[in-house]
Amino acid sequence: MAGSAGASPGAHGSPLRDFAGTACDLTGRSIFLTGGTGSFGHQFLDIVTRRFKPRQLTVFSRDELKQYETAQRFSPETFPFLRFMIGDVRDGARLAEAMRGADIVIHAAAMKHVPIAEANPFECVQTNIHGAEHVVRAAIAHGVERVVALSSDKAAAPVNLYGATKLASDKIVLAANGMTGAGGPRFSVVRYGNVVGSRGSVAPFFQRLVSEGARDLPITDPRMTRFWITLEQGVNFVLSVLSDMQGGEVFVPKLPSMRTIDLARAIAPALPHRIVGARPGEKLHEVMITPDDSRCTLDAGDRYVVIAQGRDAVRRAWEEAGAEAVRDGWSYASDNNPEQLDIPGLQTLLGLTRAAPRPVAVQAVKAV
Repeated sequence: MAGSAGASPGAHGSPLRDFAGTACDLTGRSIFLTGGTGSFGHQFLDIVTRRFKPRQLTVFSRDELKQYETAQRFSPETFPFLRFMIGDVRDGARLAEAMRGADIVIHAAAMKHVPIAEANPFECVQTNIHGAEHVVRAAIAHGVERVVALSSDKAAAPVNLYGATKLASDKIVLAANGMTGAGGPRFSVVRYGNVVGSRGSVAPFFQRLVSEGARDLPITDPRMTRFWITLEQGVNFVLSVLSDMQGGEVFVPKLPSMRTIDLARAIAPALPHRIVGARPGEKLHEVMITPDDSRCTLDAGDRYVVIAQGRDAVRRAWEEAGAEAVRDGWSYASDNNPEQLDIPGLQTLLGLTRAAPRPVAVQAVKAV
């Protein structure tokens, strides 16, 4: 039930949402998670093992060390429904073999580092584009019920290779809804911003520099803004999407934005800044919904829903549930976002706490 997530104040008095209102019940289900040993995967495992009892949860990834370390933290002896499988989404045959019997697929595997993708374009295409194709083909072949693919704000109006490959991945996943017959798998996409605390993100990078005694913090551009989301928010949002998805939607959570220079001030108020310039392929501001996509976008309370063209029944279902069209030509960007995160808000975000549920803005969406 979109719009019912708990919230706490933080972005100029606007709510920091936890998106925990309408999680899909995973008890008794078989879940297949690609990229399962990354930051999202660890948080997903933590939440699912605490809240549900799946029939099976397969953690699929290519790094045997990360698989070993994850299995030490989430032991199959303690959680007998866990299954760890080595494999790469580039390998369609292995992926199809591992996905057999899954009810729900969450596709989190991706090559994400912008400069590395720029320097290694063929590798990025293999993982992000062909990997998505393999996930779609395997899900259709095995009659999976629902597939949610994780995307990025960089997929909207991309200026770097990573964003371009994620846009192609999104298109592949959404188009898959037209490849299945009645009762076939449903495919949707989740798109969100920078993840606070994930491996490689700027917040732990700044914190590491401070702990190592840095004399200043490097800033690419003092004007640069980004959307921010925590790992827990991200997992909660995916679980809510699994509950509400009809197939053919891109789900975008309403998130606060913040200048990266203010993030540095929040983490180390006393340290000066050193301007180093933007990296190759780096935007000044991120966009999650472009003006051209506004015609396909509905406001559904705590999120926006971008509905693929031709999915008229899905749009009607969301509108009947209370979602409303946004203004034509509107865009959702980190610099024009009305929810700008201040320093106290960032501190709240880093230690997000539950609050009383907000009033429901959109009712449960009827299946189409």
